[in-house]
Amino acid sequence: MNARTDFSLLAAPELSFATIASGICVPYVECGQGEPLVFVHGSLCDYRYWSAQTAALSEHFRCISVSLSHYWPANEACIQGEFGWQTHVAELAEFIEALDIAPVHLVGHSRGGCVAFHMAREYPRLVKTLTLADPGGPLQMDGMAEAALPAATNALRARVAELIEGGEIEAGLELFVDSVSAPGSWRKSSIAFRTMAADNAATLPKQFRDPLPAYSREAARSIQCRTLLIEGQRSPRMFRNNVEKLAEWIDYADKQTIAGASHGMNVSNAGAFNRLVHSFASF
Repeated sequence: MNARTDFSLLAAPELSFATIASGICVPYVECGQGEPLVFVHGSLCDYRYWSAQTAALSEHFRCISVSLSHYWPANEACIQGEFGWQTHVAELAEFIEALDIAPVHLVGHSRGGCVAFHMAREYPRLVKTLTLADPGGPLQMDGMAEAALPAATNALRARVAELIEGGEIEAGLELFVDSVSAPGSWRKSSIAFRTMAADNAATLPKQFRDPLPAYSREAARSIQCRTLLIEGQRSPRMFRNNVEKLAEWIDYADKQTIAGASHGMNVSNAGAFNRLVHSFASF
């Protein structure tokens, strides 16, 4: 992640659990007061990924970060049902309803950006504003019969799954993290990030067997709330393409680029990221 801003695994607020309508027990942390700001993590991450946001933004918002089912600290009550993006969309909506905090400012990163995008589409009454940072998933361009990730990306992910399922956890994590950020990112990342990634390594093969849906103009047009799209200047082209097209397709959308940042911009460039989120949600 090329993380210049470390975040301590020990500094998180007290962990809570919410039992939602489907019976899943959702781990989350919260701090601060004000309008609710809900954070949704991406691959290899959990509620800890947002420590640099909740610490700063809790001065102005009620900050809540969740761990989606099957992610750390998963226990039997947290992993009921199949792993999948559709499951995560539904459970996120149920979580917001269980806490009775709607409408929320919803922030999603990478795979979590895709989950947040579809939750905003399917449950518009629950979302006041939507922030998508390098949202993951393929892009459906006009006239394309079908959208999918490039063959090279799928081949790399197959190798990552093979390594992780074969017990070569760190090698698999390094290959994946470097592919979605920049070469050398894994070795430069903090101990806290590596610990979190290792805790969630088993979710990667599950994720690869559950490909994300493609973004399309039609789907984007159904977003009804104000939306902020954030890209890292050095993020892989796939993410920047998604940001560019979604900013074009979604009504009431704004696009921002964080200079010098790659995919993990909310960690490596936390100050710039926090200023964008604060300004947008406060408008």
